[in-house]
Amino acid sequence: MFLKTILLCIMGFSSGLLVSAGVFTVLFVVGLVPRFAGKTNTARYELLYEECIIFGSVIACILSVFPVKGSLGALMTHVSFLGQMFLIVIGIFAGIFVGCLAIALAEVLDGIPIFARRIKLKMGLDIAIFSVAIGKLTGSLIYFIMNFFELI
Repeated sequence: MFLKTILLCIMGFSSGLLVSAGVFTVLFVVGLVPRFAGKTNTARYELLYEECIIFGSVIACILSVFPVKGSLGALMTHVSFLGQMFLIVIGIFAGIFVGCLAIALAEVLDGIPIFARRIKLKMGLDIAIFSVAIGKLTGSLIYFIMNFFELI
């Protein structure tokens, strides 16, 4: 039993590291932070922006693993008008961030044909992209069919 618990801890920690590394890699590879800093003429604060993204992600992960008694949303809706305004502001900022991330990812997709030309990939790019899509679909189906979300 003890060995099983240790193995589960190692697997959970490793999976968390992989997922967070993937998220941060996507954010920084698409150049989201430098683009924001360039558009707002605040390049001198770029490291602060990156630290805020990492800090926010770590706090969100901690709150999702160790939930506090009652959620922030439930707490704020009972507070009054001020709490609802707080939730509206957070929702606006989250929507702006997700929208900018989607636009940046769409721009990265423009780089796939350039990459294929540079590595001299004549045929098979469509098969590679289709394979990635099928892999994501298969993983999602396994996750939901096997009810892995109930194990958490």
